[in-house]
Amino acid sequence: MINILLYPDKKEWANICKRPNSNKSDIETKVKEILEEVKKYGDAAVLRYTKMFDYPDTSSLQVSKEIIENSSTKVSDTFKKSVEIAIQNIEKFHRSQRQCATKIEIMPGIVCWRKQVPIEKVGFYIPGGTAPLFSTLIMLAIPAKIAGCKDIIVCTPPQKDGKIANEILYICHRFSIENVFSCGGAQAIGAMAYGTSTIPAVYKIFGPGNQYVTEAKLQVQKEGVSIDMPAGPSEVLIIADESANPSYIAADLLAQAEHGTDSQVFLISKSQAFCEKVQYEISQQLVTLPRREIAQQSLKHSKAIVFASDEDIIDFVNKYAPEHLIINVQNTTWFEERIINAGSVFIGEYTPESAGDYASGTNHVLPTNGYAKSYSGVSLDSFVKNITFQTITKTGLETLQNTITTMARLESLEAHARAVEIRLKK
Repeated sequence: MINILLYPDKKEWANICKRPNSNKSDIETKVKEILEEVKKYGDAAVLRYTKMFDYPDTSSLQVSKEIIENSSTKVSDTFKKSVEIAIQNIEKFHRSQRQCATKIEIMPGIVCWRKQVPIEKVGFYIPGGTAPLFSTLIMLAIPAKIAGCKDIIVCTPPQKDGKIANEILYICHRFSIENVFSCGGAQAIGAMAYGTSTIPAVYKIFGPGNQYVTEAKLQVQKEGVSIDMPAGPSEVLIIADESANPSYIAADLLAQAEHGTDSQVFLISKSQAFCEKVQYEISQQLVTLPRREIAQQSLKHSKAIVFASDEDIIDFVNKYAPEHLIINVQNTTWFEERIINAGSVFIGEYTPESAGDYASGTNHVLPTNGYAKSYSGVSLDSFVKNITFQTITKTGLETLQNTITTMARLESLEAHARAVEIRLKK
């Protein structure tokens, strides 16, 4: 059951904010070993680890086009209709993020502009173990397609029967993604980073995963492969007061707790009595929850914290920097204006985090583990590069001549100065 902490001293906050990670040094060592093996042995290494961790009889990494196309007959019409509504909303929000190149005349004769161009080759890691996250594939495919990414590949681990979930395959079919590979974990990240004879290398890797996947993304980033963010186990923090419905809050906490045993959920309030009501609701809702055992493990390292003031609450929230933040209080505006560290914010009693997970329009691939202090969630910007352009006339260069040559020579870069002067020599 979730633990209740009363008025913790600020000296304790850093310890309270720690995520439930395993021994990081052990993970780093193991991931490095896996990546080195994938780099050296390619497909053979990926197959070996897939057999070890996912399905012992794996014989092929690539999913055939026929299997992808046939998935359309293996999912329900209800599922397809739900997906289309979600796609419509997510596309609408992400299309609004497009930027047009605007030429700016900086000075007479000097014009600069910036153009967005798509990242050509991108790879998606889609968790597919206990909960195949087809919704994550939707969240990544839509902005990639809007951006115009040329080559898209998907890596996702097989289920216990050795197959990829039909829902994931259907989304691949829906977005015309043909390069789908049955592998997961750090070995899949390595395959996308280095390339194998079967799996092509990409320029940027997207998608959440467990601690091994996150560590693998961080390690390949050091070798020049870009990543979306270090997105690890899911988390939510809820700010609630006594005006909130305890059953709603309990349901939101369990919605994150059921993701995985290493997920973390926090409830923040000024009322101990309210926290106890939520605690009771959690116990009642757990009884019928199919993923009860997973949620129970998650709740063991989750907390309800009672603070004395709104100022303490907002300070703690910005220190924790949650992936998902739910604000369910009477005066939401006060908190909205003061939030500076959060992945995505959900405001009001009819805005559950699960709406953002699936269909409201925002992206659910978000920074976890405190990275919301410096990272944004996935957006259209994640799939494009910005290239700057400039054009300068002779008059414009004459205007800048003294500025450029003075600065260049102060940095002892004589050739920089001469590159200007040679053009303007009488």
